[in-house]
Amino acid sequence: MEIVIFLIPWVLIGIGIIFVSYSGGPGQARRAYLTRGNRAFAVTIPLLYIALGVAVPAVALNARGENTGATPVLANRELPEELERGKELFRQTCASCHDLDALNANGVSGPDLDELGELQAERVLNAIRVGGTGQRQMPAGLLEGENAEAVAEYVAAVAGK
Repeated sequence: MEIVIFLIPWVLIGIGIIFVSYSGGPGQARRAYLTRGNRAFAVTIPLLYIALGVAVPAVALNARGENTGATPVLANRELPEELERGKELFRQTCASCHDLDALNANGVSGPDLDELGELQAERVLNAIRVGGTGQRQMPAGLLEGENAEAVAEYVAAVAGK
């Protein structure tokens, strides 16, 4: 179904290109569309494009759902409440710097958390506490207490999977 939804706009664009090319160019196609086509054609084509312009993105967004992440292993897995909280906190606080496939996070300055090997929650919690590796590339104590623990648990659960 997703393939069909992806292909429909491209097929319609192809039909439009064929119409333009066989009409003798853009100017001739416009004239043919405005003068030779009947009223139903002149109304149907714009409505079709508008409907597809709304329907295709709506279907794609709806199919996405509210899942754990973008990787196949995590795509349909439901998260416990504590990990869900860690996910939201990571999205708000950490995703702008760190890469994490589970959230489609593409940070610009921090390390890719999926490439750090097996991450334990204690290691992540320590990095939050001291500021990464302690080399002042990450501010220390961005999150504290239960918030820091929730992010550490979430990252340990999804990083590298």
